Amino acid sequence: MAGLAQVWNAAMETMPPTDPSPHRARRLGVEDYVEGVRRGDRALLGRAITLVESTSAQHEALAQDVLQRLLPHTGRARRVGITGVPGVGKSTFIESFGCHLCAKGHRVAVLAIDPTSARSRGSILGDKTRMERLSGEPNAFIRPSPSGGSLGGVARRTRETLLLCEAAGFDVVLVETVGVGQSEVTLRSMVDLFLLLLLPGAGDDLQGIKRGIMEMADVVLINKADGENRRRAESARSEQAMALHSMAPATPRWQTVVSLCSGLTGEGIPEFWSVVERFYAELEPAGVIQTVRREQLRQWLGDLVREELVARFQRHGGVRLMRPEVEKALLDGTLTAVRAARALLEAYDKSSARSAPGTAGS
Repeated sequence: MAGLAQVWNAAMETMPPTDPSPHRARRLGVEDYVEGVRRGDRALLGRAITLVESTSAQHEALAQDVLQRLLPHTGRARRVGITGVPGVGKSTFIESFGCHLCAKGHRVAVLAIDPTSARSRGSILGDKTRMERLSGEPNAFIRPSPSGGSLGGVARRTRETLLLCEAAGFDVVLVETVGVGQSEVTLRSMVDLFLLLLLPGAGDDLQGIKRGIMEMADVVLINKADGENRRRAESARSEQAMALHSMAPATPRWQTVVSLCSGLTGEGIPEFWSVVERFYAELEPAGVIQTVRREQLRQWLGDLVREELVARFQRHGGVRLMRPEVEKALLDGTLTAVRAARALLEAYDKSSARSAPGTAGS
């Protein structure tokens, strides 16, 4: 019954952004969202997240007004990214780690990036049911981020959700992603500390770990280091430490830490939090965290501009009119790919120039 109650509460958090009046539903305004998020109202926080996830132009304008008002109350949380191949025990680890933090008086938000959710149409409440104990904590908040069909969509929604959680007073934000691949690059671009979970006794080839992913890690934990796995975990720790020795640090002034843990028993969880605290204690005064976050914002700005330019190009009437002919010539082998692309871009540029204010014929 407790699990069903948690799922029901989670569903209520994702209800449309209206006031639950028994007589007449009232649309919430900017002030309603801002005040609700600032006072830590979980239902309004959930609705604010639903608002930023909406693809409606009207909702987007409202969401940006809300975020603009909340910006001064963001940036104070510890931002930790967690990744690892399926089966490494991320959910068990995050639940154990989150409960440990809640017991220490922290407020913890867990954001789960799942770029496959749009394809599988799986339950949006899956992460809550997997972390039943943590979802029952009054100081914990768990929210998956639907992809919207692209990792760019994930990045934007997760970043904005992270800001909302910070404005709501959560001082630790854990961002989880599934698998090992492009989603890890996206995750690295929005967190301060990047944690890679590995399995004991499974080589890098079996775990699908690439050197590029290893190079992004600030901490590597060999999970499931309990019982019969202990000896293999110790061996894996030595191997990973040697491999990392020849790599440049992921974050300036920080040497990547390799250690053991067990999400099931909780062993190594307090030690990992001590590492996180040391990470911030050493790097914040030196300005490293601020520098990394500023660079992430620059990268995000560039990503958003590119994403918007591509969307405008795809919607452009002149491009859509010319595209079938250009694609036919390309596929027939009568036009090179470079010239095909330039033909479409020229169509876009000419039409855009004609419609720009102050240009001839405008």
